[in-house]
Amino acid sequence: MPYPYVSGSPHIGHGRTFTIGDIIARYKRARGFNVLFPIAWHITGTPIQSVADRIMKGDPDDIKLYSWYISLYVDDPGKVKEILSTFTNPWNIARFFASVYIRDFMSMGYSMDFRRQFTTGDPDYNAFIIWQYYKLREAGYITQGSHVVLFSPDENQAVGEHDIKGGDEITVDILEFNLVKFRLEGSDEYLVAATLRPETIYGITNVWVHPNVEYVIANVNGEKWIVSKPAAWKLSYQGYDVKVVGSIRGEELIGKYVIAPLINRGVPVLPANFIDENTGTGIVYSVPAHAPYDYVALVDLKKDEKTLERYGIKEIVESIEPISIIKLPNYGKYPAKDVVEKLGVKDQGDREKLDEATRIVYREEFYNGVMKENTLFPGLSVNEARERTIKALSEQGAWGRMYELEPRKVFTRSGNPVIAAVIKDQWFLNYGNPEWKSKAFKCLNSMRIIPVKYRKNFEDVFNWLSMRPCARKRGLGTRLPWDPGWIIESLSDSTIYMAYYTIAHKIRLSGLDKKLGEFARRVIDSKGTDKEALDAIMAFFNYVFLGEGDLNRVSEIYGVNKEFIKDLRNEFDYWYPVDERHSGPDLISSHLSFFIFHHAAIFPEKYWPRSITLNEYVIREGMKMSRSLGNVLPLPYVPRKYSTDLARLYLASATDLDTTLDWREDDVASVASRLVRFWNLANDIIRRVNHRLALMLGMPH
Repeated sequence: MPYPYVSGSPHIGHGRTFTIGDIIARYKRARGFNVLFPIAWHITGTPIQSVADRIMKGDPDDIKLYSWYISLYVDDPGKVKEILSTFTNPWNIARFFASVYIRDFMSMGYSMDFRRQFTTGDPDYNAFIIWQYYKLREAGYITQGSHVVLFSPDENQAVGEHDIKGGDEITVDILEFNLVKFRLEGSDEYLVAATLRPETIYGITNVWVHPNVEYVIANVNGEKWIVSKPAAWKLSYQGYDVKVVGSIRGEELIGKYVIAPLINRGVPVLPANFIDENTGTGIVYSVPAHAPYDYVALVDLKKDEKTLERYGIKEIVESIEPISIIKLPNYGKYPAKDVVEKLGVKDQGDREKLDEATRIVYREEFYNGVMKENTLFPGLSVNEARERTIKALSEQGAWGRMYELEPRKVFTRSGNPVIAAVIKDQWFLNYGNPEWKSKAFKCLNSMRIIPVKYRKNFEDVFNWLSMRPCARKRGLGTRLPWDPGWIIESLSDSTIYMAYYTIAHKIRLSGLDKKLGEFARRVIDSKGTDKEALDAIMAFFNYVFLGEGDLNRVSEIYGVNKEFIKDLRNEFDYWYPVDERHSGPDLISSHLSFFIFHHAAIFPEKYWPRSITLNEYVIREGMKMSRSLGNVLPLPYVPRKYSTDLARLYLASATDLDTTLDWREDDVASVASRLVRFWNLANDIIRRVNHRLALMLGMPH
């Protein structure tokens, strides 16, 4: 099972997953199998470091939260405060929660082999990761280059799922916007609009700005652009040379004209309150026939006598009519108008309905729309026209690219904003490598996925997986050995660690962990140039995990007898491959897919994993568990409040694997009464059998 991230106390969600794992382990033992059910502790990355940083700064929310966590295990308030004071060191956080996880897991009756535990920050584990990453590099699966990634400017590093606040609950997508440049009449300045639909440029009627937004004038790659202040900041991280030289309020632009590219005609700049300066460039070009927001904004503006009079634009606005450019079956001339009226949208403030209207129109036009004669590409589908339009805009020097996140507001666990950025010299795992992807699919196709419905999820993830940043600039973990300014990130060092379980206990008992740790330190300190240390690491793991190399040489390097090294090899060979990996479906898009990819990359087929089983989440009394709602059920409460047997029985029997478990007190009580009835029945049977035996044998009873 995936080792837990020890940045806080476990809860009943952990309890469900680990209880199912324990049931599988116990069932297999009862069937006569030898079962390895190990555990270790994940500490890599920024989450624990971020907690330490926030506590050091005196963050009241984190101090309150972690005081509560500690109080789950420590009754003395003075002791709680004392332990909390040590949490400015991230290692103390990791050690404390690793120790209480052990206590909680034992209290839940989990039949784990605690001898094999380790943390992902241990020096000998660093050596194991160094071996893994050199194997991936040798195979050509690691690359360095410039790619768009999630990035924290304040922390100056790319971020992954584990680095994001709520990253285990939300999916963050990177959207690619098209930038279209509109030259301001009589000026060398450009209003730069962001759009997801450049093919609609032919239906433009005007450009929208927010009258109350302070836009910036910036030199961008040698041109003067007018964009929102947040947009200029984001673009500076996306490969553009940006220097802000001035500012202008949106209301100062209203009534002016800009030249629309491709169609080469002037269109007015008009006010709209739906514009968000934090989305795109804070400037939008208007296509009211095919964009619900634009249609409603135009209708609202035509009714707004006060605004029309204020900016002297009454005559301009009254003359504007939507321009239809896309033919769509089952819709009228203006699809945006049709859908807005059908959904009963009131005005620009009716954002929920407008978002739904936008989704409907964009989806219908993308799949079924055909460009009309008043466009450059009549008769083409919307999808084809989009690519042709981008090319035409580029040839005119009127196009660019910008990246945004969905959802728009994303923060690191330290509370710093996350944006999309194009990073140079970032290290990536190239999951898009055709050879690697083919091996991964071969592995997946040889495996059982239970419940079977999740197989499609894996296939979808495999198809879109491509470049994934594998290293960060801060946090805990193993430094990239040949470029130690980078630290291998938390989901990239947690892919084949199951192999390490097979030998971890013997490495510790023999003292070999110290030698491996020393070799790891030497490799990192030398940036991979200490060939003796690197060869020692590679020789050891190549022999133990792959059966490759010279046993005598490995024995000589580490100063241990050949039988011990051979025993490590036999231990691994006996237990591998992983017969069963049990987790939650939220990890399909990351850890579980990486688990398959990395095994396929490094190990021969006989060691590829054989099965993945998954269970859904736990909610409580019909609501998602959340600290803000006060309905989180910490795992240490469970044995005390319900008893271990009752909790395990309820977790196992309340629902199927692929169904969310709703922890309800009434249902728990019902299961408890059934358990008591079973207990009484069993004991009654035992008494009756004993009584009959006694009669048969003539014994007193």
